[in-house]
Amino acid sequence: MSLSYPVARSLEDALKADVPTARSLREALTFARGLALEGLETSWLHLPDTEADALFKALGADGPAGHLQRYEDTLGHSVVAVSWWKMVAPGSAPTSEKRAFEPAPLPPPPAEDDHTDDLYFRRGRTKTRRKKPVDPNQLDLFSKNLKR
Repeated sequence: MSLSYPVARSLEDALKADVPTARSLREALTFARGLALEGLETSWLHLPDTEADALFKALGADGPAGHLQRYEDTLGHSVVAVSWWKMVAPGSAPTSEKRAFEPAPLPPPPAEDDHTDDLYFRRGRTKTRRKKPVDPNQLDLFSKNLKR
């Protein structure tokens, strides 16, 4: 079963039980209704244990699958990660530095005067095995030159 995430404008809307859910970017765009999709957002809620339990029980078994995950911080308090498709007004600027559906920038090309590989890979990594010299006192039972 693949994960489904709520499609909403705010975190409060994403936590409601009757919000539409989508499994893919294309499916999330069908629920846009004149809004633009900013991307898949993950928000962290630091809640007391009772509120975290109530949040999971409120969604029930037929709620969206996989968008809530429970963790603990270093003190043992509950932390809930909420993943959801964030919808924004079409003309608004994205709040995050990088939008989810934009490709990552290409890394800069390596400098041409770098000869690090020459230091490590000048010779092969495996050594050729040398045949051990045969002891002249040892009898060779499997020689091809034996005659019967």
